[in-house]
Amino acid sequence: MNWQELETFLTLAEELHFGRAADRLHVSRARVSQMTQALERRVGGPLFERTSRKVALTPLGGRLREDLRPHYLGVLDALATAADSAQGGGGVLRVGFSSPAASERVMGVVEAFRASHPRCQVRIREVHLSDRYGPLRRGELDLQVVELPVEEPDLTVGPVLLRDATVLAVSASHRLAGRASVSIEDLAGENLLVTGDMPGYFRAHHMPGRTPSGRPIPHSTTTRYWQELLALVAAGEGVTISAAQGARYYPRPNLVYVPFHDVAPFEYALVWRTAGVSPRARSFIGTAVRTCDPPPGGPDPTGTPPGQPGRPAASGTGTGQPPGVTNPDS
Repeated sequence: MNWQELETFLTLAEELHFGRAADRLHVSRARVSQMTQALERRVGGPLFERTSRKVALTPLGGRLREDLRPHYLGVLDALATAADSAQGGGGVLRVGFSSPAASERVMGVVEAFRASHPRCQVRIREVHLSDRYGPLRRGELDLQVVELPVEEPDLTVGPVLLRDATVLAVSASHRLAGRASVSIEDLAGENLLVTGDMPGYFRAHHMPGRTPSGRPIPHSTTTRYWQELLALVAAGEGVTISAAQGARYYPRPNLVYVPFHDVAPFEYALVWRTAGVSPRARSFIGTAVRTCDPPPGGPDPTGTPPGQPGRPAASGTGTGQPPGVTNPDS
C-alpha cells in the first residue's frame, strides 16, 4: 500500500478541494488527482464525486475515511512514541492555541513543563478559526487549547484551562453601546455576525437563533476571519458575541464590548486526537492540571472529578483519559 495515496485521500476527504489539498501536501493538483485515481483503482470503485463546482465523498469514500483515519493517526502516534523512547524523553511537543488569552495560559504551562522536561522542545502556534481542528488532525500539533464545545468523533476534550466572560461587541454608536450589561433578549432583531466554517454545534451553543422569549436573532456569515468580522461590527454592519479578552487584545476606538449578565463564560480546554497521545503530551497534560490556577467560574482547572483529567468530546468515542495521567495531586 502506498502511504502517499492514503495521506492524499485523507487530506482531500477533509478539504474536498483539490487546490487546498495540494497546498497542504506541498504537491501539484495533478499529483493529488494522480494519487486519488491510483487509490480508486486499488479499491475498485470511485471515492469522490467530482463536478466543475464541487468535490464530495461517495458512500464508499466516506466509509473508507472513517475506517482508515484512526489507523492513520495511530501510525503517527506510534512513530511519535518511538521517537520519545529513542530520544530519552526529548523530542518536540507541538501545542496550538486559538486566542491570545489561551496563548498566555499555554506559556505558563510550558514554563512549568520545561522545568521537569528540559530536553523536550516545546513549539507553539496559533490555530485560525477557519481551520479549527485541521492542524491537530493532520498531526501538525500534539495538543491544542480551543474554545468549547468540541463535538468531534476523533478528538478528546481534556482539562479546562481557562474561562472568560461572554460579551457583546457593538459599534460605539450602537443602541446598546452605553449599557452596563446586556441579555440574550436584547439581541432580538439584531444582525448577529458570525465567521464562516464555524461548526454547527458551536454556532448553536454560542450564537443563538432566538431569544428566550422566542424572538428571532438573524445571523449573517460574511467572512472567515475574526479581525475582518470586528471591522464590520465597528462599521455598524451588525453585532457579534465574543469572549471578554477581545477588549484587551482587539481594542478599536469605534468598538465597544458589553458584558452579558445571563450567559455562561467561554471555556478553553486542552484537546487531542482520540486515537492516541504521546508520552510527552501526557506529561504536558498532567503539568497543565497541576499548575493552572482555578479558572473563574469553577472550583478547579479540569472541570472534572479528581483523577479524570480528560473526557471525550460529546459525540466522541475515546475514553477521555490519556494513559499514564492519574490524579493531578498524586
